[in-house]
Amino acid sequence: MIDIPAFRTLLIAAIASALSFSPAHAAEDFDLSPQQPGRLHAARNDAAIAAIPRGFKFVTPGKFTIAVSPGGPPLATYATDAKTVVGADPDYAYAIADSLGLTLEIVPVAWIDWPLGLTSGKYDAVISNVGVTEQRKEKFDFSTYRQGLHGIFVKSDSPIASIKEPKDAAGLRIVVGAGTNQERILVKWSQENVAAGLKPIELQYYDDEATSLLALQSGRADVIVQPHAQLVFIAARDKNIKRVGTLSAGWPDRSDVAITTRKGSGLADALTVATNGLIKDGTYAKILDHWHLSEEALPASETNPPGLPKY
Repeated sequence: MIDIPAFRTLLIAAIASALSFSPAHAAEDFDLSPQQPGRLHAARNDAAIAAIPRGFKFVTPGKFTIAVSPGGPPLATYATDAKTVVGADPDYAYAIADSLGLTLEIVPVAWIDWPLGLTSGKYDAVISNVGVTEQRKEKFDFSTYRQGLHGIFVKSDSPIASIKEPKDAAGLRIVVGAGTNQERILVKWSQENVAAGLKPIELQYYDDEATSLLALQSGRADVIVQPHAQLVFIAARDKNIKRVGTLSAGWPDRSDVAITTRKGSGLADALTVATNGLIKDGTYAKILDHWHLSEEALPASETNPPGLPKY
């Protein structure tokens, strides 16, 4: 029998926690100040500069203008002044601008607006957790800079220690977003388990993050699967969930996140050279580590690699 008062208390706590993306309740492990004293700067990369096509015109001379959607920490969010955009993607953008000998100009945009803004020339590139897909490659060029990962997290005191493949999730109750790529993958995992004589995965769907986290904490669910970066921040903020695995957005293949540029502009190759320079000199790894995203590191950047197929 459900203890209604206790359940209500837990629900209120979960909602308060989920709403605490505001700077006043940010995770202590993350600096969301506008000053960003820990931001790393990169050295000028002459090879990357030389790879910029002759005649290429930046939106503003001397500046690298990029669009970012401040969807939430640690990737990109508004700082404690409610106007400065900070996070892993802005820090990476600053390093790329440094490599190209340019000043960074950040344009905050709604996620839905970046494709039109890029094609119409409002900015030079988009650095905002954009995954490479075959459909997007028809209109844009890509320079990869992170793996696209989903996080697999459980309660801190859960006996579940590791989930790496379908059989590890057999019979588990997993919270996942309806209509998401991770749902598509978990459905395939469940089908594989059933075909192998194992228990299916029980997928659970909730309307918001607070309710999803409540289901996990109350024991009604065993696992939650969301974009990795989101769960990294929640784990640092709430101190009551832990990572037991990651899942490629392109499972069984790798799927990458990339700087997005106009198709045929020629800028992608220069950005790939710049990223590989950051990887080689260690700046790249330090940026990811600063935002607790080392698991998403790539061994090397590529221009227009295979992307997620059309479904």
